[in-house]
Amino acid sequence: MKNLEAIRTRYLQQDSARRIGGLAANLARIASFADNPNNFKAVETTIEESKFLIEWIAPGLPLEIQSKLVELQIQLSLWHLKFPEICKDPESIKKMITQATAWSKELLKLSGLIEDS
Repeated sequence: MKNLEAIRTRYLQQDSARRIGGLAANLARIASFADNPNNFKAVETTIEESKFLIEWIAPGLPLEIQSKLVELQIQLSLWHLKFPEICKDPESIKKMITQATAWSKELLKLSGLIEDS
């Protein structure tokens, strides 16, 4: 994985809306990359990085958002743990893509960077 300390430092310099938006962008990347087996390593790395982003962002956020991030952290941990099996099953990949897309959209709304439609 990339230098986590450099990522952490850069990430924490942003306001909370942009931090949540960055996490949403990671989830969008997971959804976008996961449909191509050549990208599975990038997907796995992005899942792992996203777990760290949650650890760094959660403190100081409202409790409602923290609880959502805990749910997401669990989902990311399950994906990470089961990633070798997920990669072998097209239906599991499709489910992960759908879930990652939904999480990305929800986080963007929570961030306030886009309007709720």
